Amino acid sequence: MSRSATCGSSAQDSDPLSTDPTGLEVIRTDAENPRATIVLVHGAWHGAWCWHDGFAQQLAAAGISTVAPSLRGHAGSADGVRLNRMRMRDYVDDVASVVASCDAPPFLAGHSMGGGVVQGFLARNGAPPIAGAALLASMPPRGVIGVTTKVALHHPANFLAANATLNLGRLVRSPEQVRELFFSANAPDTVVESTTYRTQSESYLAFLDMLVLDRPKPRPLDVPLLVLGATDDTIFPPADVAATAKAWGTEPVMVSGIAHDVMLDPGWKRVAETLASWVLAQLA
Repeated sequence: MSRSATCGSSAQDSDPLSTDPTGLEVIRTDAENPRATIVLVHGAWHGAWCWHDGFAQQLAAAGISTVAPSLRGHAGSADGVRLNRMRMRDYVDDVASVVASCDAPPFLAGHSMGGGVVQGFLARNGAPPIAGAALLASMPPRGVIGVTTKVALHHPANFLAANATLNLGRLVRSPEQVRELFFSANAPDTVVESTTYRTQSESYLAFLDMLVLDRPKPRPLDVPLLVLGATDDTIFPPADVAATAKAWGTEPVMVSGIAHDVMLDPGWKRVAETLASWVLAQLA
């Protein structure tokens, strides 16, 4: 049975590690008797905060510790960083630095853009070892052309303004925009509003990478992989999830009645349970 990895510095449960050796904001949530550790990688417009409204705590209750970095330019890792200069490879570097700080190979889970970062990590030669990986509502290997086209067609003024100003934050300024992108119709207003308050812009160069310049390059793996999607996801719908799973040589796992933000939308507990069950099954 694999032992749980300890990553970075020691800290109290769910405390930001402002002095983490990776130089990033890293939020840890430690299980009381941990059986495994997952490094959680957030998606575009988000930060490490997105995992800590219950999702990381649910994993801890199942015996799984978590380490959630804010990628450079995001949330507590934003100081002194010019966000629009960041590339997907920079985000892969961030994840690699967190994984390398662990004293045993952890699991790796990425959401949305973070799933693209995890795929970049999996394709990188010489990346530090991991015990397995999970892609949660992840961008597919074909990149973000589908959702980009959809936003351009349905919200042309906002899309043009975001591109003209190189400010992708224009797409997540209002609760209405955030609900449409990330949440189900029945998500509580309080959840949507708190998410809107915490979202931010995203790197324009990283967007171009996801669009065409540096898309995931699947290859055979020697670690287990979970590809999990949400049936009500309007950013990466079930067809994208199926394509991602096929590209990486596995079968998709779909969670019904939940939208893109699988760690915040109503039904997130079922996603956490599915992820926890899969991780613990790899230890048997």
